[in-house]
Amino acid sequence: MKMSARIDLLPLQPGDRAPNVVLDAITQEGKIALDDFRGQKPVLVGLFRGLHCAFCRRHIAAQARLDPELREKGVESLTVVNTPIERARLYFRYHPMPNLLAASDPERASHRAFGLPNLEFTENETVWPYKVSMAAAKDMRVDVPGELPGPMDPFAASEFLDKKDNYEVTEADEQMMATGHGQLIGQFLLDRQGVVRWSFTEVPEGGRYMFGAPNPQELMSAVSQVAQ
Repeated sequence: MKMSARIDLLPLQPGDRAPNVVLDAITQEGKIALDDFRGQKPVLVGLFRGLHCAFCRRHIAAQARLDPELREKGVESLTVVNTPIERARLYFRYHPMPNLLAASDPERASHRAFGLPNLEFTENETVWPYKVSMAAAKDMRVDVPGELPGPMDPFAASEFLDKKDNYEVTEADEQMMATGHGQLIGQFLLDRQGVVRWSFTEVPEGGRYMFGAPNPQELMSAVSQVAQ
């Protein structure tokens, strides 16, 4: 059975203990392990699709903008991308984000460990959040106020934003898209013991939150609770 077709994968919930994941660091040398934070400080883990995803590039930038506020409360922030290390390093060299702590996970091991399904695109079958028909996917509407002319289907919106960003898809990107184009994403706030205290994912309610971002006030309220 293909990994994308698994029907037993659901995201970790508040109260669940997060697994340890060890990944290659992008913005520094060596490895980053979730166990590095355990017993030390809370951490907001953002598990995104690759940098080929225009929506994820915006989510990463939004999480990076919260970094100073998070660190002020003693909370670390880790961005994980489904992009090979060299490609990711090149991207962040040209799009630097101060103090960004990021890791590369081209195999999407962290996404699976946190229970985020890899959505399979089918001809006519939808079993959310494991399979979605192309017609249902095209019926979705994405709105990025100030960046899109209006609500668009995700494929058209992605193409529009790539052009706006002058983003050129490379062979490395294409390899990631071939296997993980439907990878669902999420953000998980872990306390000092590595227990999930808050999360936001694309999984709930049949895709209602696809391509969306968490409410910053809601996130920072959870951060304040964890930081106490």
